[in-house]
This record gives sequence, structure tokens and C-alpha cells, in this order.
Amino acid sequence: MRSTLSYMTWPFILTGVGLALAAFLGWEYHGTGSGALAFLLIAGILAVLEISLSFDNAIVNANKLREMTPKWQHRFLTWGIVIAVFGMRVIFPLLVVVIAARLAPWEALRLAATQPQEYSRIIHEAHLPIAAFGGAFLMLVALNYFFDQAKDVDWIKGVEAALRKLGEIRGMEVGFVLICMLVIVSQMPAESEHTFIIAAIWGIITYLLVDMLGHVLDSWGASRSHADMARGGFGAFLYLEVLDASFSFDGVIGAFALTQNLFLIAIGLGIGAFYVRAMTVMMVERGTLSAFRYLEHGAFWSILVLSVLMFVQTLRPIPEVVTGLLGAGFIGMAFLSSVAWRRRHPQD
Repeated sequence: MRSTLSYMTWPFILTGVGLALAAFLGWEYHGTGSGALAFLLIAGILAVLEISLSFDNAIVNANKLREMTPKWQHRFLTWGIVIAVFGMRVIFPLLVVVIAARLAPWEALRLAATQPQEYSRIIHEAHLPIAAFGGAFLMLVALNYFFDQAKDVDWIKGVEAALRKLGEIRGMEVGFVLICMLVIVSQMPAESEHTFIIAAIWGIITYLLVDMLGHVLDSWGASRSHADMARGGFGAFLYLEVLDASFSFDGVIGAFALTQNLFLIAIGLGIGAFYVRAMTVMMVERGTLSAFRYLEHGAFWSILVLSVLMFVQTLRPIPEVVTGLLGAGFIGMAFLSSVAWRRRHPQD
């Protein structure tokens, strides 16, 4: 079995390259050693922020990757990292500015390079629809897990058993999200209601479309020749990429609290994204989710809490450290519960 360090070889190499680029960027912007050091430290903090906010994402990715063909596993871990780093950490913030400020993409890039404060202001003004979309999408991801009738292991037994019972009602997960939307809207200023509702509905529609496409492609792969199995892999690949994008919303927006420099954000969050991918591979190859009975449960509770916090963020700001600590807390408790269960049931 590969050692833990072997999984981290590329992340370690890219960390060195990324931090060197961050220091060079700081020198170019400020022309001083202190400026270079400040950029280097911010890049490191952003990487840690990305890892802490996305560990639950790695667990969910590992769970889905187990169902994918080896070819599509490899594609997710290669093509997917390109999409994760450049798509969500560079292209997505640019698109927000392009749409919000009605600028050409080149103008948005120039704004990021020459007027980072104005760029940051536009990003923060777009936070409401981003949080509404991401909150609705991630809430459906979590509820679909807890409402699953085939789920036969419970961590928080009373609550999870009750949620699974509710799942017998068709469309209950969508109804639950709609109820949460109504609660948030009732506390929201009238001028923000339309934007919130439209963005959240698009989050629901996106989840349903991706879920439907995944089922269609998976059924094609199961009913046709072995060569067509890649279609099922594509459905899972698409699902994971949209899920990864939803997880990234909060981190990308939160990064602007540390710096307004788009390129520094891309470096710091990109470093963190490589570690998340490495942890995903390690969990798949080592069977970590099978060895730790409740770890997956903790990840989905973390997702559910994150989705609620994203909805609440449309009303009032919530520090990213709170989001990170809550997510890490659920995963940590699930890990300890898994260890305790293994000690009580060594034969299993």
C-alpha cells in the first residue's frame, strides 16, 4: 500500500511553486521583501482555508468515485483539478464581475489586475445570488443522502431515522428547501427577495438536471455494451464538478476578506484544491470510508450545516472560520465515533 507521503508528493511540489509565485507577485506589486512575505503568508492561509472548508467535499468525492469506472476516476482527478483550479478560482470570479458590471472579460481581468478594491466590491455585491444558489444546491445534496431509503447505517440514530422516514414522501427534499427559502425570505428586505428566490430556484433546477442526467447516463451504461460504461462515468463526473463548484462558492467569496488580488486568491486556493484531490485519491484507494463507519455521515451533516449557513449569509455575514470549524467539528466527531465503534466491534 502506498504511504501517505506518496499521495502528497505533487501537492508538496505545487505548494513550493505556488508560494514562490505568491512571493514573486508580492515583490512585483510592492517592490519590497515585506510585501513578498505578506503575499506568501496570505497564500498559505488561503490554502489552509480551502483545505478546512473542503475536507467534507473530499469525503463526498471519494464516495462517488467508488462508483465510477477507473477511466473516469482518472479523468476526474486530472481534468477535474484543471476545472477546480482555473474554472472556479479564476474564471468564476471573472464571470461574476463580467455579469455584474457588464464588462468584457478582458476588461474584468484588467480591473482585477489594476483596481483590486473595485473588483472585490463587485464580487461582494454578487454574494446574495451566489449564496442562495449554492445553499439550495448543497441542501439538496445533503437531504438526498439522509432521505435515501437504501441507507441502512445511522450515526445520529434518532434524527437520521426520522429523516429517512420523511424520505418516504415523494419530493420531500425539494419541499424542505422551499420551506427554508420561505423562512429566509420572510426576514429579508423586499428589494432582495426577487434575487434570492430566482437564484435559489436555479440551484434547485441545477441539482435536479444534474441528478436526472446522471441517472440517464448511468442507465445507458448499465444497459448497453461495456464500452458505453463511460457514459455513466460522465454523469458522475458532471455531478462531482457541479458539487465541487458549489463547495467553492463560499471559499472564493471568503478569500476576498484576506486579499482583493485575484491572482493571489487563485494561487492560495489552487494549492488547497490539490491537497483536497490528493486526500480524495487516498480515501478511495485505502477504502477509508469503509474503514470508518460514520465518516461519510459527518461529511453530509457538514454539507447540510454549510447550506443553512449559506442561506443565513444572505441576511447577515458569518465569518469563514465559523463555517470551517463547524464542518471540521462534525467530521471530527464522526471520525471518533467510527473509531469507538471499531473498538466495540473488532470482528466487523
